Amino acid sequence: MKSLKRRQIHDRFMVSLLVVSTIAVLLPLIIIISHVLIEGFSALNVEFFTEELGSPSRAIQGRPTGLVHTILGTIVVDFLALAIAVPIGIGAGMMLSEYPEHMLNPTLRIMNDTLNGMPAILKGLFAFVLIVKPMGTFSGLAGAVALSFVMLPIIARATESALLSIPWTIREAGLALGLPRWRVVLSTVMPAAKTGLVTGILLAFARAAGEAAPLLFTSFGNNYLPDRWYGFILNPVDTLPQRLYSLAISPYEQWHSMGWAAAIVLLLFVIITFVIARFLTRNKMQQA
Repeated sequence: MKSLKRRQIHDRFMVSLLVVSTIAVLLPLIIIISHVLIEGFSALNVEFFTEELGSPSRAIQGRPTGLVHTILGTIVVDFLALAIAVPIGIGAGMMLSEYPEHMLNPTLRIMNDTLNGMPAILKGLFAFVLIVKPMGTFSGLAGAVALSFVMLPIIARATESALLSIPWTIREAGLALGLPRWRVVLSTVMPAAKTGLVTGILLAFARAAGEAAPLLFTSFGNNYLPDRWYGFILNPVDTLPQRLYSLAISPYEQWHSMGWAAAIVLLLFVIITFVIARFLTRNKMQQA
């Protein structure tokens, strides 16, 4: 009986410890989200989603301002970065997991780890040298390349882990049918690792979506909508992280409130992307 009671006490203690740990993890997140919602909700109105920010004189005169150009710029830059990073990152992860004996793998792994540990601002400087200087102007394309450098090592490492979790018997079954190795990976291993791949891509996207430092050297920012649709790619473009920083240090109270509202929109942008990706992935898995 004493042994049973001792085990029950230990079990309750460990469960209580897990509950306290969970609360300790969730509490800061709840506090941050609550504060952002309280501070920024008042600035969310129709003008916020339809008007440009414009010149500082608008804030001084109390004229309506908004961040429609910032929201659209964020969507263009982030998804363009995702389009650049996903195929390269998945390819690197496939090389590391499926061809461990390849002579390039040690170098690839070192470069991937180095890129992962590199500060984001250095990735922005690299994109500045690579894209901005040859083009002669800041642009959304340069910002997308900088954010793709943030995503690449995360996607590569997540792809490697997801593919390594798939049993080798699946590969052997495909090879036994006479299929080439690359076809086995694409046709059988990749679909089986779909959940892990999507998780890695979402983590990389969430990490890059909140980065402001690389964009200061690449997309630079803009207070107005471009004249043409391709202006989001070839011209300086505004994004939510860098605009949030600019609004936070501005001298205008109206812009401070808009900064909190921009944080709400950025948070919703990431959450909605997560939900859509999970929903599409779940539906495809159920159909399969």
